[in-house]
Parts: sequence; C-alpha cells; structure tokens
Amino acid sequence: MRADGYRSRGEPSGLRGLATLVATVTQIWATAASPCKGWTLNRRSPPSRWVSLLRTAPDHSRNFQNICRSVKIMAESAGNDAGKKLIRIDISSDTVCPWCCIGKKNLDKAISTAKNQFDFEIKWHPFFLNPSAPKEGVNKKEYYRKKFGSRSESMEARMQELFRGIGLEYNMSGLTGNTMDSHRLIYYAGTQGLEKQHKLVEELFIGYFTQGRYIGDREFLVEAAAKAEVDGAAEFLDNPNNGLQEVNEELEQYSSNISGVPYYVINGKHRLSGGQPPEAFLQAFEVIAGRE
Repeated sequence: MRADGYRSRGEPSGLRGLATLVATVTQIWATAASPCKGWTLNRRSPPSRWVSLLRTAPDHSRNFQNICRSVKIMAESAGNDAGKKLIRIDISSDTVCPWCCIGKKNLDKAISTAKNQFDFEIKWHPFFLNPSAPKEGVNKKEYYRKKFGSRSESMEARMQELFRGIGLEYNMSGLTGNTMDSHRLIYYAGTQGLEKQHKLVEELFIGYFTQGRYIGDREFLVEAAAKAEVDGAAEFLDNPNNGLQEVNEELEQYSSNISGVPYYVINGKHRLSGGQPPEAFLQAFEVIAGRE
C-alpha cells in the first residue's frame, strides 16, 4: 500500500497479506536464527504482535538490517490496512478530453481524503471522441472553432476558469488529433502496474492541456512515459500493432455502451459520468462501502 492511497499491482491488502508476511518472516527467522533468538512468533500470532516485535527488531548485520527494515514496513502496512475495503474504479476516458483531466484531479483529491478508509485500484480504459481524427494533427484552436463555431471562445474561457480551480493553466496552443498511440501507451503502462498507468495519464493530461504538447507526438509520449517510470515505451510504440488489439478489446468491453467521457464504474456497480467534484466521489465510496 503506497502513501498516496493507491495499491501497487499485486500488493496484498490488510489481513489478507499477513499470510505472505508471516511466510516471509518465518524464512528470515530460519536463516538468521541468531539475531532473532528468543523471539516467539508463529502463524497464529496476532498482527499487533508481529508489528510490535518487528518495530524493535535487532539489527545485527547489514543484510538482516535491510530485511527487517522491509518487513517492518510490510507489517505496519498490514496492520494499518486491516479492515479497509477495496474500491476498484474503471475509468473510460480520452486523452484530449478536458473534462477527463478535471475529473482525474478531483478523483485524486477524493482518494487523498479517503485513503485512510479505503484501498484503491484505478484502471484507465480507452474512448475516442473523434475516431477519425488525423494522425498528423491539426491546429487545436482552428479545430474547435470549426466544430463549435462562435461558442469556442466562451468554451475556452470556461475551461480556463475550471482548470484554475484545479491548480492548472489551460493552454489551447498546439495540435490536436488522433489519440490511438496514447491509448496504446496507457494500456502498456498498465502491464507494468496500475500506479504507473495512473501517473502516465496525469503526465499526458498535463502536457496536452497545459503545455501545448501534441497527444500524437511520439517524442512527447516517450517523455511522459519516462516521467511515469514506464520502461520500454519507445520500443513499444515503434510497432504500430503493439497494444492495438488490447485497446480495441477494452474499447468494446468498457466503452461501447457509453456516449461520453469521463465515465466511472466503481466496484462494477456504481456509475458516475462527467467531471465530478471530489464530494461526489467521496459519497460514492461511502455508498459502495455501506452495501458491501
């Protein structure tokens, strides 16, 4: 469990992780019996006993120091997370959707508020606002002017106001266009961990909406992946077929029956759409927790 409330992929939660913890510590005890001599712990010992003893574990060697330090963190996390409910959130989104960016920032704020009550798993899924958008990109201002006419200026002003509300400066410079490569990369990031995927989405939003970066630019995509600590992004993007089938499969599974984004499905049951405020997410978390 990470400090920001997101669970790393495959990370055990609460008491469910204690079996793994106990097995790990038991192995350590077997290979380092001398420093641990006289300690009485077994698989039936309560979590508090593990946490208490591991917090005061003697550090007799460098290896044992490192082992005990890691296990202390595991034990304390297991003890602290005991009883937390898991909130899984599937998000359908497009990387050129400003409301998706707003919704993400508000969701992050809600998660930060509720991280001591719940564990969270966030997964992003593709949606295409304009499936036929050109890969080479077009001027963003001109595109919106053609699409929305005289309303485009008032819409831009409104977005600037909303983005300031989440601590960002909305920037309409640069190009807009096809988002397939960004969705392929988001899928790929998810194979390395959902926390990396979530961070990548953040970097893509920041670059596109506040820095005038083009969402279809390979250099920008690789830079965003590096900031999110996603390995092998350049090589993955080099083959245009990588991730293509998976993106289309997710599009069919999660986004085929919706007409707009962002769209959130919480624990497979509770649904929200649009750039919801943090309070709406917090209320949804409580409703879900009360039903399960």
